[in-house]
Amino acid sequence: MLSAYVPRGSMLERVPVNPAEPIPDDAVWIDLLTPTADEDKLVERLTGVAVPTREEMQEIEVTSRLYVENGAHFMTATLMCQSDSDNPKTTAVTFILAGHRLITVRYDEPRPFTIVGTKLARACPPNVSGETVMMDLLDAVVDRAADILEKIGADVDQVSHDIFEPEDASAAARTRSYRDILRAMGRKGDLTSKVRESLVSIHRLLVYLANEADNTKWAKDQRTLLKGMQRDVHSLSDHSTYLSSKITFLLDALLGMVSLEQNNIIKIFSVAAVVFMPPTLIASIYGMNFKAIPELDVPYGYPMALVMMVAAAVLPYVFFKWKKWL
Repeated sequence: MLSAYVPRGSMLERVPVNPAEPIPDDAVWIDLLTPTADEDKLVERLTGVAVPTREEMQEIEVTSRLYVENGAHFMTATLMCQSDSDNPKTTAVTFILAGHRLITVRYDEPRPFTIVGTKLARACPPNVSGETVMMDLLDAVVDRAADILEKIGADVDQVSHDIFEPEDASAAARTRSYRDILRAMGRKGDLTSKVRESLVSIHRLLVYLANEADNTKWAKDQRTLLKGMQRDVHSLSDHSTYLSSKITFLLDALLGMVSLEQNNIIKIFSVAAVVFMPPTLIASIYGMNFKAIPELDVPYGYPMALVMMVAAAVLPYVFFKWKKWL
C-alpha cells in the first residue's frame, strides 16, 4: 500500500496512491507498507532512488543499513511490533531522506507510525519537511520503547511479589503458580531482549543521523532533539539491561525455590521409609514359617509384636524431631 502525505494548511493529509496514478509532487512523506513491484517503481521514478527489498532490509551489517546512494540517505532500524500481543516481534523499517522528502518502507505496522500519522493529520509545523516527519517518527519510537519497558518493569515487580510473597500457600497452588511464573518470565525476558535489539539499532541510526545533521547544517532545534533522543536511548538501553538482570535473578530464585520444594518432598519420603522400616522388619521376622519361634507359644506374643512395631516406628520419628530434621 502506497500513501503520500501532502501539506494542507496546518495539517498533513494522507492521500492513498494508486500505482497507475502519479505521486503528488508536494508530498513530504511517502509511506510504503508491504509495497508491490509497481509501487516500488513508481516511487523510484519520482525520487530517483532505489527502494530496498525486504531481504536487503533484514541484513544486519551497518554498511547495509546506513549508507548514502545517489544523494539520498538510507537508514534501516529494527522496531518493535505487536508488543501488546502474546507474540511480539521486531520488524525492519527503512527511512530514506531524499532531499527534503521522507520515504519509509515497512512490512508491518509499528504503532509509532499510526501515532505520528494521526498527530500530523491534526496539526503540523508550517515548514514541515521530511526531516521534521522523521524526527516525529523517531521520537514516537523512543517513547514507545520506554512505555514497553515501563510495563515490563511493572510486570516483573508483580512476578517478584508472587515468588517471594505468595498469597496461597497450598502446594498445588504453588505448583500452578510456579508454572505460570516461568511462562511469564520467559515472555518478559524475550520481550526485553527484543526491545534491547530495537534500541541498539535506533542508537546506531541516531548517531549516523546526528553526524549527517552536523554536516548538512540542520536547524539547531532538530540537532538538539537528536542529542536528546540519543541520551534517552542510552538510558533506556541501560534500563533494559537492568531488567534482563532482574529477570535472570528471579528465574534463578524461582528454580531455587522449586528445588527446595522437591527436596522437602524427597525428605518426607525418606523419613517415611526410615519410620516404617523397623516395623516391617519385625513383621517380617514373625511372619517367617518356622516352628521354633518362641514368641508364637507366648499368650501375649501378638500384642507384644504390635507394641514393638509401634515403638520401632515412633522412636525414629521422635529422634528426627529432637535433631530438628523435620
